[in-house]
Amino acid sequence: MQDPFQSYLATLHSTAAVLGLTTADIDALSTPDRIIERTLEVERDSGEKVSLQAYRVQFNNARGPYKGGIRFHPNADQSEVKALAALMALKCAVVNIPLGGAKGGVAFDPKGYSKAEIERVARAFARAFANDIGPDRDIPAPDVYTTAEIMGYILDEYERVHGISAPAVITGKPLALGGSLGRDTATSQGGVYVLEELRIRLGKERSDMRVAIHGFGNVGYHAARILHSLGYRIVALADSKGGLVSERGLDPMAAHRAKHETHSITNLYCEGSVCDTVKMSEDAARVVSPNDVLTMSCDVLIPAALDGVITEENAKDIRASIVLELANGPTTPAADAILKERNILVIPDILANAGGVTVSYFEWLQNRTGERWDEEVVHARLRPLMTDSFNEIWSIHDERDITLRQAAYVLGIGRILEAMRARGKQQ
Repeated sequence: MQDPFQSYLATLHSTAAVLGLTTADIDALSTPDRIIERTLEVERDSGEKVSLQAYRVQFNNARGPYKGGIRFHPNADQSEVKALAALMALKCAVVNIPLGGAKGGVAFDPKGYSKAEIERVARAFARAFANDIGPDRDIPAPDVYTTAEIMGYILDEYERVHGISAPAVITGKPLALGGSLGRDTATSQGGVYVLEELRIRLGKERSDMRVAIHGFGNVGYHAARILHSLGYRIVALADSKGGLVSERGLDPMAAHRAKHETHSITNLYCEGSVCDTVKMSEDAARVVSPNDVLTMSCDVLIPAALDGVITEENAKDIRASIVLELANGPTTPAADAILKERNILVIPDILANAGGVTVSYFEWLQNRTGERWDEEVVHARLRPLMTDSFNEIWSIHDERDITLRQAAYVLGIGRILEAMRARGKQQ
């Protein structure tokens, strides 16, 4: 698989030609402001001491404080974190919120650690980076295998180190610590707002839109639930253990219960290798592999879990007319080119999943002002930011005859460079 940062650079260079960027522009957009690496010393429950590599890449803060998640993952290396930090800077610029881009990670597998050990890792991260983050400097948030609870540990340790109350240092926190209502569904809700805007523009009815969702964690489930409630037909779902397909439509709430109770959506119909064939026949359902969901016939394909799942090898087999990228980086540059040739509309991640960082911005604002917004207010403020950004990107796409991804880069890059030039950082 292509190096994540090289994938970012490939799209940057293709957009540079469209915008006529100078070498200095490209260098500025290719170079992080800071790459910080620390070694965390953590004690396991057994008393064993382990050393874990931790990263924070602060990519660009021309438009505001750095913003981006922290992931606990064994593959969290510098290249991956650097790419995600660059994309976060673009994402914030695309939806026009005054934040920059950063990302962090600790290279370990939390699945092999106890809850107490994970708390010690989180607190070690907070101590190691206590002088690098802050409400006006760099504002972390949850990411892969990190949670609201973990953000609470980091907040508590940061405040302990500095001897202050600073809820705005981190977002995605528990509600009791200043978290925002609507944050847990924000990525999905924002993507739905964008899809709705595209559907209206294309003159399609919700009932005619067949949706396949690859990835059934928090983002995939809430996207399925919201779309189902609006009248879209969910024809396929996949988690890491298997997929379900039904042209008649699947009930995402029932699939979610099955996953919660048995750890796989396929257990909606099967227990081990034994399946309820009568129920499957009644629902016109079948069990498939997760990757089969990517290439099934549908109107909207939503990759909602892993990066790099739409590749040069399977792009020719994608049978959706629209791809809504709720995952980060699910489509490789080579696959992107194939989808363009096949006239498949890709709503890029830096727009489609920007609802999450937008509501994180709302949380930061609430923490700074002491306000508490109800969920209706959060949604009322989220929708216009998502739909206005989509319409700006669509206009650029239409006028310049470029992909929606390139159009999103054009919009985001333009805003970042404008801010850099205003600061005298880029001539």
